Amino acid sequence: MKHKAIKRRSVVLGIGATAGAAAVGGIAISAQAASDTASSSSSDDLVFDPDGYTEITTTLTDTDGTDHDVTYHFWKAITYVSKPVDETYQSLIVSVPVEIDGKSVDASNAPIVLSNVIAGYVESSVATATGIGGAAMTGTPPTGGGGPSASASASASASPAPSASASAPAGGGGGGATAMPYMALLAGYVVVEPGARGRTLTNSSGEYYGTAPAAIVDLKAAVRYLRSNKGRIPGNTDRIVSVGVSAGGALSSLLGASGDSPLYDKLLKEIGAADASDAIFATGAWCPITDLEHADGAYEWNWGTNVTQSTGKVVDQTVSKDLQAQFAEYQAKLKLRGLNHFGTLTARNYDEYLVKQYLEPSATKYLAELSDSDRETYLAANTFITWSGGKATFTWADYLTHVGARKKTTPAFDAFDLSAGENNEFGAGTTEARHFTAYGAKNDTTGLSTKRVASDIPAKLDLMNPMYHLVEKTNPKRTKHWWIRLGTNDTDTSHVISANLAAAANGLGDQVNHLYYWDQGHGANIDLPDFVAWVADVTGYKSAKK
Repeated sequence: MKHKAIKRRSVVLGIGATAGAAAVGGIAISAQAASDTASSSSSDDLVFDPDGYTEITTTLTDTDGTDHDVTYHFWKAITYVSKPVDETYQSLIVSVPVEIDGKSVDASNAPIVLSNVIAGYVESSVATATGIGGAAMTGTPPTGGGGPSASASASASASPAPSASASAPAGGGGGGATAMPYMALLAGYVVVEPGARGRTLTNSSGEYYGTAPAAIVDLKAAVRYLRSNKGRIPGNTDRIVSVGVSAGGALSSLLGASGDSPLYDKLLKEIGAADASDAIFATGAWCPITDLEHADGAYEWNWGTNVTQSTGKVVDQTVSKDLQAQFAEYQAKLKLRGLNHFGTLTARNYDEYLVKQYLEPSATKYLAELSDSDRETYLAANTFITWSGGKATFTWADYLTHVGARKKTTPAFDAFDLSAGENNEFGAGTTEARHFTAYGAKNDTTGLSTKRVASDIPAKLDLMNPMYHLVEKTNPKRTKHWWIRLGTNDTDTSHVISANLAAAANGLGDQVNHLYYWDQGHGANIDLPDFVAWVADVTGYKSAKK
């Protein structure tokens, strides 16, 4: 068939966007909207049409400020199930590089980066996308940095210290969620951006049809679509790498942990998912908000003594201590061992573990990359840090003081008044929000007739928690490669959540690359070039530029 060309676009990765361009997640985009696209493949038979693309030529400016001319093939929204509940969300787009800087690229065996922009467990759509990066998030985006790599950030910064709040670039957010597709394309990878149902969707009868576990079921269906089209869709369907930020990071973790789990089979059959594997090769998760049924306790263990942003006061300490006690009990049951031979992780030693394994190395890396004068200025403003022999040391208590106010009240996730987004995530039927922990239900303040969680909640929690597949029912089909990142100033959830995820995977013998970004907040992603290189390393891919 004849493929239509699209007008040239310019995309800038990193800092220094041209005035008037929209900036999203560290990428400034100046583009003309595409008006003509070729037909996508049929959604009825779930067979990918190799010829159903439009060719687009784009200029990408990388994090070092270098321009790259990129030509890629783009397939507009393809429905990835045969019995969709809502095609607006249950569809995906595909972008395949064919030429970078005048050199042809053979991406037929390239890794496939499955990049979602899900935020707050809210729906996302690619239905109207006209090019790469077209996934639209409906939820509130994360607000961390998503620009250049860590080294570039240090050399370009006008201030020796990052912002404590690490706010998102003007005009957008999502950190690496929005930056990822462009960086992956520039690396020569195949980029697939899936839409998915989310918690706020209702039908004409007022029934919620995107609450748990809809999003993970949709992402699994997207993977099955790709794998069922092996040999037709460009890229290596045995080397799918899922990436996401915040709730998207949680779902990326869950997708990696739960590959081919039979728990989802009935749900996948109901929406007409392809008869194929939904296991993925690697997971990239930034600030994953997961393990929701234990997140309230972990949050209070971490941030219980910090004042709250909205009130300037500490939360109800009776509630906080109740939840901390629950966390201690849960952590003891996990019997996880820390990385680098730390030993068994408990509520009593987790502060020491976080400081030694993540926080001090993060501060050390940041300070080491500063100039001598900038380092001196930063240390003068942050006297809690001892800098000796090229290493930063400090106490857990001083670190908590440095971070300052916590974002959320208590309970942070299963709110007594059902006001948290996670309460909505477990809504059902025409009920917008429900409790999903016994403690939340027992202390309900909305006047519910029962003080117990609904009978379907435990099974849904298993479907939504990667820890279930890594600890309770160890899944042999899980991914064996994990990239996990978190900002040290991120108070959207407890640092324990990602650290437990890393410890569980590491304990199973998986490869785990987990570190923190110093002084960065929720959604931060300041080492995307390193992630792109990691993908090539773990997948064994060598760029096929000619």
